[in-house]
Amino acid sequence: MAESPALPLTVDRESATPLAVQLAEELRTAAADGRLRSGDRLPSTRTLAAQLKVSRTVTAAAYEQLHAEGWIAGRHGSGTYITTAPPGSLRARPRRARTESAAADAIDLRPGSPWVGGIDRSAWRRAWRAAADVAPLRRPQRAGLPAYRAAVAEHLLRHRGLRVSAEFDGGDGESVLATGGTTAALAELAAAVLRRGDTVAVEEPGYQRAVETMRAAGLRVVPAPVDADGLLLDALPLGTRAVYCSPAHQYPLGRRMAAGRRVALVERARREGWLVIEDDYDGELRYDVAPLPLLAALAPDVVVHLGTTSKILTPTLGAGWMVAPPGVVAAVLEHRESTGTGPAAAGQLVVVELARNGDLGRHLRRLRRELSERRTLLVGALLDGGVPVVGDDAGAHLVVPLDSAAAERDLIDAASRSGLLLDGLARHHSGQASWFGIALGYAACSREQLHEAIPVLVRLLTRSTGSVVSPSG
Repeated sequence: MAESPALPLTVDRESATPLAVQLAEELRTAAADGRLRSGDRLPSTRTLAAQLKVSRTVTAAAYEQLHAEGWIAGRHGSGTYITTAPPGSLRARPRRARTESAAADAIDLRPGSPWVGGIDRSAWRRAWRAAADVAPLRRPQRAGLPAYRAAVAEHLLRHRGLRVSAEFDGGDGESVLATGGTTAALAELAAAVLRRGDTVAVEEPGYQRAVETMRAAGLRVVPAPVDADGLLLDALPLGTRAVYCSPAHQYPLGRRMAAGRRVALVERARREGWLVIEDDYDGELRYDVAPLPLLAALAPDVVVHLGTTSKILTPTLGAGWMVAPPGVVAAVLEHRESTGTGPAAAGQLVVVELARNGDLGRHLRRLRRELSERRTLLVGALLDGGVPVVGDDAGAHLVVPLDSAAAERDLIDAASRSGLLLDGLARHHSGQASWFGIALGYAACSREQLHEAIPVLVRLLTRSTGSVVSPSG
């Protein structure tokens, strides 16, 4: 290893991870844990390259990635400086109250938030009251409440076309387990089923909380590039133990995995002993055709299906589910028993009551109708303004592609000054960023806010005409 005398940074030339990716990660960590502070000046790419005894292309690539993510900023004629950790960063330090106040006044067009304004408040209160009438548990239900698992099984059959047993009796069939949500379920799989050092491939760009959850468990995470048809299987290395993907509505690009890729993925998983972790992100929300079939229906023997109420209802409930082969279910339950962990029952009880009264089904119908109309409104305005969009007619976000990290960063900054919160694609990479653009969410804001934001958004994007690129594939 070569160690910088000026900064607490190291790079390992023996590692399979590219040097630029290592350096960017070192700087992120140093900025997040306080060794580097907001306002600290960084050495030039040439100086840092000399200190670390690496090529200047390595330091330049690392700086470009950190620029795209918002960790560093350049000042003309002065140099490059550490900025405050970017909003949404997993390692971000608490932001100042002034920044939080400004964000509260802005219109949130970032993906990942549900349409909580559409929840029927009377139904919501009724469900909580009914949940409170249930007698307190004497012992934890490690698999989840039986009534909740039955409600999930009914939901999956009606809305995702997956027939699965709500019971777990140690038999040969798949079973539903309650979880605390997708990230919590990933942490359980990492601890109970996978082993430290196992290689897990994750879509690139993809869900970085999944990446960090698995890294925290000691797994080796490798980026799995995607194109217009989904995961590029030829890029997956031999020795892969598990593959994490979101085939119904890829996050953040908003596209579905092609049928041929799905078949090839499960065939290779069976052949090489992979576990396919299917995150059904936005899977219930499709507006052109019926929701796409699940990988779990195609290959229940090798697929672990993960779902959550966080996107269709609210994160308040902390309720999700896992459908998995018997061996995986048994390992997760054994882990829960040995560690005394498991999903909280309160959110499960509320979901049970919402489902029992038909309120869950009514909400899903309203949700699809509302978000379909919002998407039509947003896409129409963008196309009328000459701005291309990427993504299926589904989910709660779409993508406007841009040609560079600088264009993405400049547009996000300009939008912030105009009172709009946007999210870029660059931060959704665990390695060198290869996709740039804006992921536009249309669920977090109100309908009135969306109408207010659209003219501003179109004006900003049309000003960036040279940077907006036509979607490929």
